[in-house]
Amino acid sequence: MFKIFENQNTLNRRELLQVGGLGAMGLTLPMLLEAQLRASSNPLRGNTFGKAKNVIFLWLQGGPPQHETFDPKPDAPVDIRGEFKPINTNVPGIQICELLPRIATICDKLAIVRSICTHSDLHDASGYWVLTGNKYGGTQSRQIAPTDWPYLGSIIKLLKPSEKLPAYSSVWLPELMRLNDNVQPAGQTAGWMGKRWEPEKVICDPSGSQFKMEGFTLPADVPPLRLNQRESLLSQVEKHFNTIEKQGVMKDYENHVQNAFGLLKGGKALDAFDISKESKKTRERYGKGKWGQSVLLARRLIEAGSRLVHVNWPREGGDSAVDNPLWDTHAQNSDRVQDVLCPQLDVSFTALIEDLSERGLLAETLVVAIGEFGRTPRMNAAAGRDHWGHVFSYVMAGAGIRTAQVYGSSDKDGAYPKTGMHEPQDLTATIFHLLGIPYDSIYPNIANTGRNVHISNGQPLDAILGEKPATMLRAKPTGDIAFVPEFSDALLLNTSFADTQKKSQQGSAEAVPLQVAGSSKRLKGWQGFPLGDAVKGFDLGVILQQNLLGKDADKQKNHAVIGIMPARGKKIKIAQGAKVFLAQEIRNFRAGHYTFTIDAFVSGSSKELFIQLFKPNFTCKMLIYRNAEATKNALLMQPTESVEFKPEYLEGPDFKGQKFVLAKLMDSRVPNVNFSVGLGFGVAILVEKTSPGILELPENFQAFIRVDETSLVFTPRVRNDDVQV
Repeated sequence: MFKIFENQNTLNRRELLQVGGLGAMGLTLPMLLEAQLRASSNPLRGNTFGKAKNVIFLWLQGGPPQHETFDPKPDAPVDIRGEFKPINTNVPGIQICELLPRIATICDKLAIVRSICTHSDLHDASGYWVLTGNKYGGTQSRQIAPTDWPYLGSIIKLLKPSEKLPAYSSVWLPELMRLNDNVQPAGQTAGWMGKRWEPEKVICDPSGSQFKMEGFTLPADVPPLRLNQRESLLSQVEKHFNTIEKQGVMKDYENHVQNAFGLLKGGKALDAFDISKESKKTRERYGKGKWGQSVLLARRLIEAGSRLVHVNWPREGGDSAVDNPLWDTHAQNSDRVQDVLCPQLDVSFTALIEDLSERGLLAETLVVAIGEFGRTPRMNAAAGRDHWGHVFSYVMAGAGIRTAQVYGSSDKDGAYPKTGMHEPQDLTATIFHLLGIPYDSIYPNIANTGRNVHISNGQPLDAILGEKPATMLRAKPTGDIAFVPEFSDALLLNTSFADTQKKSQQGSAEAVPLQVAGSSKRLKGWQGFPLGDAVKGFDLGVILQQNLLGKDADKQKNHAVIGIMPARGKKIKIAQGAKVFLAQEIRNFRAGHYTFTIDAFVSGSSKELFIQLFKPNFTCKMLIYRNAEATKNALLMQPTESVEFKPEYLEGPDFKGQKFVLAKLMDSRVPNVNFSVGLGFGVAILVEKTSPGILELPENFQAFIRVDETSLVFTPRVRNDDVQV
């Protein structure tokens, strides 16, 4: 092991001894002395060199939109600024998007950077540059090659290994970086340094009550560790390694992996991975999903001694061949950032910074949150933003960072840097500097490869280095947490038809009110047309109601009512083509198989009148439809699948509703071809007068469909692992 001097004026005898044998690894005593000399001529760098003991690197894969995160442009035209507004943070003069209200309360602990660029609009090439600090110079950045420049975590593993968990100096979780299908781009491996310096890639899902871990980075002849929830974690690990040792397949594998096995058997790393030791309150604080729990796991690993933990934004089921996976919001940008992405980032990032601060770890931990690029200033025809590497934002916090400030700026449209332009090599140089790794030395024969290299061609960003905040002034943030509730994976909202006009049913974030279609707003939850009035009656309409059938029937049951309920004594006429519908967008649409189910029956004046007047003249349908424009106006729905259903009239106290089902596969079957999400899809229940002519109905006639329950079940598309490039 070795230790680089940390914010000291001289190297002590122990450090000299530690460095003495490191020439073959790449770090030499002259390098440290030279770095010390340079630092003494720049007090800012001298005071921050080696300030960080560890790094949490949050990789927002896909490319977050700068406009909807850390660089809002409220004065730009609407097709550039988007629909969301800026909010004040707790630092005077700093604003961020209203989709990050929790982060707005901790901006005194952050440095927001708005002026990095890669000049590349390719996920793979731009991501490679950010993750390695080197511009891609190979032939195919969508494919990993042994000649790739090493991932920054591999260099850290070589030059600044952990004293406590050397085999887990650099950890990557919870999954590999993949583009659509199974494309695994360059930039995430040790490259020419060799497999010994690979980050330990732990494929896992720490969400839920039981920790699930698929395996570690192992050669093909070593079986992965797969965990059974019915058996204790420790006993499974012991059996697994005993089997491997008996097979003898470990003897030729690298020493660092054997060390990892020893650590697991000894309990140190195992304890760090045991997220169940966290309290329920802490786990909920980070967010219940895979991303939030992975961020919490990163904090546990850093606390246990890992030097760097990389948290990759996880993919979702069915997103491997759609046009808006991860943060890659080519379609429905506003929906993705509001419903899925920002709620998770806002909750988990705030929890991480506050938790590290409360534990006294923020002063020694560097936190970086960044993606491979940003998004286009102007919205596209699918209400999305496309790739944009010409300027984007990221955030840094913790050890050695001058917080409570914004560094750099973009132009009025958020399209190009205005001030403080820099490239990814400056970011990696900053990270190396803060870890106490001389970023600009030549490393002879690095990692025994015969190469003499600079690990970075950049310069640390002096403007964001420091030991104190840029300002001690504080302000009251103006964000509204209720506007950005915690992430929910519900495909439909208010499936139990809570009547939100009643105060007793307003508590749930998913109990959104029924709204009229065609309001020119991007509606969430149920929308209908025309809406009825339960008190005044309606000729043809839809309402949400409770206890429609009286005190003795379904006392606490909510339901939707779709049909005819005119005012008492009123005669009505209904023309051919008149229709009423209840519709809702499918939230966070992904590719796969959808099953839409409703529990429904008919009620009204009488069974006889229903058979005589309603049944032969009206058609009931279930629909899956595509949205035609960005506000998701269901009046313009474009059906892609429909089925007619024929509910029976309610008779007798024991009558139960019938279940009706509409199922459809919505997926691309061509390898490497995306299924177009476009403006999104929805489900609907429709009642239409389909018989010719005008139908005259007698006084007090009523006939309506009562829908008690709805559900939408999704089976994700299976990733095509045969696709490589």
